[in-house]
Amino acid sequence: MRLGFYLPFAQTADIPASSVALRAVTAMRRKLLEGVTDIIPSYTNLYFEFDASLTTAEKVQAWANLYLNQTNESLTRSIVEIPVQYNGADLEFVSEKTGLTVAEIIRLHSSQTYHAFAVGFTPGFPFLGVLSAPLHLPRRATPRASVSAHAVGIAMGQTGVYPSASPGGWHLLGTAGVAMYDPNRDPAFWVQAGDTVRFVPTDTVQAPRLEAKSLLPALPRYPVLQLEEAGLLTLLVDTGRRLVGHLGLAQSGALDARSAARANAVVGNATNTALLELTLTGGVWTALQDVVLGFAGYGMNPVINGVVIPAASSFAVRRGQTLRFKPNSSGVRGYLAVAGGFESDGVWGSASSDHRGLLNGILQSGDLLGAANPRATRADFTLSQPTLESTARVRLLAAPQATLEALATLQSSSYRLERGDRMGLQLLGKPVQGGDIASQATPLGAIQISNAGQPIILLHDRGRIGGYSKPAIVYPNDLWRVAQVRTGGRIRFSKG
Repeated sequence: MRLGFYLPFAQTADIPASSVALRAVTAMRRKLLEGVTDIIPSYTNLYFEFDASLTTAEKVQAWANLYLNQTNESLTRSIVEIPVQYNGADLEFVSEKTGLTVAEIIRLHSSQTYHAFAVGFTPGFPFLGVLSAPLHLPRRATPRASVSAHAVGIAMGQTGVYPSASPGGWHLLGTAGVAMYDPNRDPAFWVQAGDTVRFVPTDTVQAPRLEAKSLLPALPRYPVLQLEEAGLLTLLVDTGRRLVGHLGLAQSGALDARSAARANAVVGNATNTALLELTLTGGVWTALQDVVLGFAGYGMNPVINGVVIPAASSFAVRRGQTLRFKPNSSGVRGYLAVAGGFESDGVWGSASSDHRGLLNGILQSGDLLGAANPRATRADFTLSQPTLESTARVRLLAAPQATLEALATLQSSSYRLERGDRMGLQLLGKPVQGGDIASQATPLGAIQISNAGQPIILLHDRGRIGGYSKPAIVYPNDLWRVAQVRTGGRIRFSKG
């Protein structure tokens, strides 16, 4: 079970204090304490995530304080320029709210240098400060559902660039002419924490075109399945990436880790073996050779020759047979494993797809999948699988911005899932006390409260840094329940 805590190093955004903290983090990563799974800097604190089976919060904090107090690590960073065409959708809004002309906004934004306090939210997103005081504005009351890639924005005394299309609550000033993140470029990240950054106005920019980096081999060594008809969202996953939060890369991995582990277990695989996450529909597949597969999870069941396969079991598929999936009314995500795991290259320690991070992406019709280490295994092996409740009952832990009022509101009634994806689930129900805070790391399962007061449960592909209040965190052992709630379904919170 992964837990975490924040360790403050400053009261406000302070460049000298940030530089000391970043030097310490560089030293910590060189000699990592066993059990530490991520270290994420932000403006005023460091977030430490750790495996509670290997270490404790007290041990991690003592280790971190040693480095913060005694580090002699040098921090060598670059002066980075970002060309910008100031054509943003919010220039007039910012002008109205600040009383500045558009020309004055552009001059103020581009005439100073910025310190990169952190990189996060999405891969390569630079959190830059400190913004000139006349440009200080709160975030939008409700984030946009999608902000275009390379958009330059401001909010809460900070500025940055959206590396890819994503939700976002900042005010948009323009378009950057260079990609903040490109997985096919060396280096992949344009700005690193600690860099000095300046924006250079230009009349026109050509928005960079980004392509996903495939982790699948073009020709598998041992092809086993071909995708004939793509499902709604089919991804290659494992247990996800560690120690990448400071880059803004998603943790990724299976949203319902318990079902994924169960699917791997029925074919004799280790928990971290690469398998498929299927969402609501599983697609249509052709077996390229005799193979034993395992399925666990919800939302659907495998079908071979009209025979429905029960969940949490292994089953044989003969060469040339078609594997289909029959939808059911319970849950969202199922997991399909092959004995020996699916063949894929690992990037930053994982084979998991990260479609916002342009790693692997969504599987499409015609894709071939191979077995990494093919071996014989038993078919018709079955494990037990819990039944889903009509209302998901989810325990909460108090988070850094916890208040008695916010916790009481969350636990006072059920919430309906309005919409969601692998980044997070947006809920509707009683408004919760919350709103803007200084941007900081976002723990897995955090309940984030926007300025509009509605909760968002942050999941594996969440932005790694965010600036909304987080009064509670989903108890880690209940995350699998959250992952299986359908749109329109209900969640009821209780004290962990």
